[in-house]
Amino acid sequence: MHCSGARPHLLDYERGGLPLDTERKIQEHLDACPACTRAATAERALTELLERHLPQHPASLALKRRLATQWSATIPRQRCWWPRWSWSLGPALAVVGLVVVGFPFVSGKLAGLRQSNATEAMVSEAVNDHLRVLDRPRPLDVESGGIHQVKPWFTTRLDFAPVVAFAGDEEFPLKGGAISYFFDRRAAVFVYGRRSHSITLFVFRADGLPWPRRGARPVEPIPVSMTAARGFNVLLWKQGDLGYALVGDLDSTDLVRLARFISGGP
Repeated sequence: MHCSGARPHLLDYERGGLPLDTERKIQEHLDACPACTRAATAERALTELLERHLPQHPASLALKRRLATQWSATIPRQRCWWPRWSWSLGPALAVVGLVVVGFPFVSGKLAGLRQSNATEAMVSEAVNDHLRVLDRPRPLDVESGGIHQVKPWFTTRLDFAPVVAFAGDEEFPLKGGAISYFFDRRAAVFVYGRRSHSITLFVFRADGLPWPRRGARPVEPIPVSMTAARGFNVLLWKQGDLGYALVGDLDSTDLVRLARFISGGP
């Protein structure tokens, strides 16, 4: 089984809802595919968060009785068989009414929760990848000889061309680059410096990811979502069909300035 065949079934796989033969094939694929394993782990984490935090809103007994009374009051007299069933259908239809009335509220909460969890997943992935790159015995696959040496190095190693407008300077020197992953896709990594800090920029295909829609602030020429997590500041944004994640433990003001340079702003 290939990635394209396994990915659509990961949620059913986590829930145990697949035929045994399909489940076995997906397990064999996950054992051999780190990218799909990461995607399955992210899917499982999101499901667990939803199960723990999705709000429950049980109806009060008084409301159930009131709806049941209103329903039964509008029912015309029927043949003798109806009274035998109306006592059970009334509460059942009252519950259906509560579900219909409460659905917009619950679905709105669910959408907000999914967005919050999606943002957390993106930020967590960025921080984990930042630490993973810096924890390598050799963090850089190519030492910096300038942006015009680093960018061409990615040409035969990625299926896209990373667009980075900033070549580095004395304030934010470009140390070099590397290949990494962001979730299930390969990413170009640019490592910048700032005094004793190392800052990683991940550039990857943006499609299919749960991009944050809230908390964005204007960083000319693009809106950027900024979040602090585990002592790191994380900036996420999109330009065209590419996604960017900038991670570092330096002051957020400096990180925003660097993001502006990278995105081609003033």
